[in-house]
Order: sequence, then C-alpha cells, then structure tokens
Amino acid sequence: MDERRAEPDCNTGNNPVSLYGEFTVTGNRKVRCSVCLTEKDLIVQRLTSTPVGRNKVVLSLKDCVGCRAYREDDNADPAAYFSVYFYPLKRRWMSSGVSRQRVEQSFRLATLQDARANLDEAEKWARAVRERSARQQYRREGVLMSELCRPCRMMLLVNPQSGKGQALTLYNNHIQRMLNEAGVPHTLVITERQNHARELVREADLTQWDALVIMSGDGLLFEVINGLLERADWEEAIRTPLGILPGGSGNALAASIHHYSGSSPVSSEELLLSCGFLLCKGLVSRMDLVSVHLSSSPRLFSFLSLAWGFVADVDIESEKYRHVGAARFTVGTLVRLASLRVYKGRLSYLPVLEDYNNQKGSRNNSTPSRSATKAQNGPPDSLLLPLDQPPPDDWVVVEEEDFVLMLAMYQSHLAEDLFAAPDATSDDGVIHLFYVRGGISRTALLKLFLAMEKGAHVATNCQHLVYAKVRALRLEPFSPKGIITVDGEVVEYGPVQAEVHRGLGRLITG
Repeated sequence: MDERRAEPDCNTGNNPVSLYGEFTVTGNRKVRCSVCLTEKDLIVQRLTSTPVGRNKVVLSLKDCVGCRAYREDDNADPAAYFSVYFYPLKRRWMSSGVSRQRVEQSFRLATLQDARANLDEAEKWARAVRERSARQQYRREGVLMSELCRPCRMMLLVNPQSGKGQALTLYNNHIQRMLNEAGVPHTLVITERQNHARELVREADLTQWDALVIMSGDGLLFEVINGLLERADWEEAIRTPLGILPGGSGNALAASIHHYSGSSPVSSEELLLSCGFLLCKGLVSRMDLVSVHLSSSPRLFSFLSLAWGFVADVDIESEKYRHVGAARFTVGTLVRLASLRVYKGRLSYLPVLEDYNNQKGSRNNSTPSRSATKAQNGPPDSLLLPLDQPPPDDWVVVEEEDFVLMLAMYQSHLAEDLFAAPDATSDDGVIHLFYVRGGISRTALLKLFLAMEKGAHVATNCQHLVYAKVRALRLEPFSPKGIITVDGEVVEYGPVQAEVHRGLGRLITG
C-alpha cells in the first residue's frame, strides 16, 4: 500500500519563515520532521500520513532559554545535532492552573558526508534560534529594564541548610541543567556559616562577575545586599544585578518576582522552575532598598520587610517547624493565635504624596544635614532625624499604644502563599505599611491572614487594620520585650526607623 505523507505546513501569516529544514529526531532516525524557524516560533511537524493538526507543534521563542549545536563522540558518524530548550506554561496533570514545564526538541542533521559541514549547519540553526529568542523577551509595560550581557558570568551562592536542607539537591536536579541549557557559565559557592556570603561579596573582585545569584531563603540575599553596601565602592557594587532562586521556606522575593512576571501563583519546585526561567532570560529591573536605623547597631539595608509583633513572632517562633518547609508559617500562625499578644508602642510615618508614583526616578530631597545618617557607606538618609529627636512635623503620629502587629513591606509577597502587598512593585519607591490595633479577635485576625493568601486583606474592611503608603517610618516599642525582624532576621529590639531609597539596587526579574 502506498503511504502518503502530509505536506509540511509552515503557514505563519505575518510571521515569515526565516529557516526551514527537514531532519530526523534525535534517538529515532525513523521519525523525520520539518522544522520552520520564524521570528517568533519554532514549528515542528512530523512528516507522516497523520493529519497535520495532530503532529504539528508550535513553540514560542519567548519560552526558549537556549539552543546548542554539537557532535557525538562517534567519529564514524558525520551527523551533527542541535537541541532547543523551552519552558512553556502548560496545564498541570493533576491539578488546575498552569506552570512552566521543560520541553526539549533535538534534531539530527546528516545531509552531507562532511562532518564539519553538518556541524556548521547545526550551529547556524542554534545561532538563529538564540538570536530570535533574545528578541522575544517578556517585557512589562512601565517597567524600566536592561539586559544581562551574554555570556553572563554568574556567582551562584547556595545555602545547603536553608529550608528543608534541599537547596543543593534542587540545584543539582534543576538549576545546573537550566543554566547549561541557557549557556550561562557560573561558579557555585556553597556557604558554610552565617555571614559567609556577606564577607565574601564585601571582599570579592566583582569585575569577575556580571551577576550574583542566591539560592536559599531570603536571609542569604539580606547578607549579600549588606555586604555590597559595606564596600568602599558601594555605589558601583550595589548596581550588580542580583538573582534569587527559592531554596528556603519563606521565598518571599522569589514569589514576588514570579508575580511581577504576570504568571499565576505557584509554589515549591514549580516556583523554582519559574524563577530559573526568568533568571535565564536575563532582564534586569531596578529594586528599592530600605535603610534601617536601630538604637545602637550599625545601619542595615533591607529589600523585603520590617516587622514587629505578631508577624515577627510567627516568623521566628516557627523556626522550630522548618522541617515542614513553607507550611511552618501556617503552623506558627495557629500556635501564636492560641496565645495572642498585644504590644505597646508609638508609630510615626511620612505618607506618600498622591503624585509621588508619577515622579519617575523620584529621590528624597530633604536636607541631609539634619538626617540620622552617620559617616558610613551607602546613600545618605534625608528624611530621618536621629532617634532621640521627635519625628519631623509633617509626619503622621499614631498615638495608639496597643498594637497586634506592624508590618512594612516593599515587595508583593511575605512568603510563597502570603500576598501581603498587592500594589507593590520592585521599584515603586513606596513602603507599604500595615498595622493592626489591639482589640481584634482571634477569629478576625485569622480571617485577615487567610485573606492575605490572595491579597484580599485590604478589601476586608477590617476596622482594626490600617494600610498606608509611606516613604519613611519610625517605630518606638514601649513593651519591654519583643521581636523585630528585618527581612526575616532578628535585629536589636527597641526604637527603629526606616527610609526607602528608590531603585537603588538591581534585580533580575526576567
């Protein structure tokens, strides 16, 4: 019986074909495909008698991280190969929603008997795929972005103790392969102790690296940022692009970056794949950093949050449940709700003006001679007075003495499943301030946190919750004991104040 093959279908409308070829599939020389490369897609169609619609695959170059050409070790075989690596959003097998899933397309080229000629043709395809993929970035309207240089040399810092202690395994299982597929050379550094990363980046020759990538929870990035700002050349150092891969139990910044990309919520290894994909795409955004002053400790810089009361207590007390991963915060919340505390203190803040977000690149413009900043590295704080002086006259002072919590956020997420500041972006120049007054019931507080999972807590109209967008704040605890955290790290307990520095850092957001 005469078998009739389907004609190749490369009809792409206004997306013209730039390369066309017919190759066999790597691993099965009996399967032959037509391959069309356009400006936006790679179209693969099996050349069989099956109707076209059933054997045609269209892969968007927006989802491509890399392509490589190569030959195998068999010198008697003149064939060359090229492999293309995609991470498209696909529906999950066992649950609703979509997540990024790896797709590899590999082809064998053996048209000529000359091995060098076959490899040249494979390299031509690989080069064309990479070039067109680079032009198909997921750029976001209104966000100022730059691109990492190619090839990009990365230092990848991994904390093997973070989260469930699986960060190194996750690197070996996923990230190492992704970076190799994307052609990103990187040096793996395994941190050995607390502040190891801080000391390392403070002394490192940063000219060797185009980016610093952290695979851990949020604590390791806190170390890196403060190490960079402790350098004599801090103004240049803090512009080093920083990447984050979730390897801890909180993973707040990783969840925020995933959210900024416009994707639906994911967690665990799906979040890791998303952040790895965005890292490989290599788009860099500006990131706000917040200067934090304590009574007697050196000034700190924060990228995520400042917390006091219920949230800080849960964060630290739940450390004992670290073995359960991100669920530690749920367990900690329920335990702390059972013995709800009230904290006494005074809160002051400088509200954001209505037109502040429209002032692109807005910077603080008060006179720094009155500021709280001593002679030290990092930008001066122009909105803060010394802690032993009253706050400026244009600040709002909350005389309320009973608080359940105070939470200042500058990214969208407080954890993978806590969408704490829905309006936040990485460089809006705003501290998103939340506080809950005393008198709230356990049930109402639990409902508030359940609503926070989807970012709906502000709309609950809870009479005890106050939300304000601010540029600077001061907290003066009256309670003799308590916990204050900066980016989830415990700091000196006592008066604290903070000021946002818009777009001071650089963050790889893909």
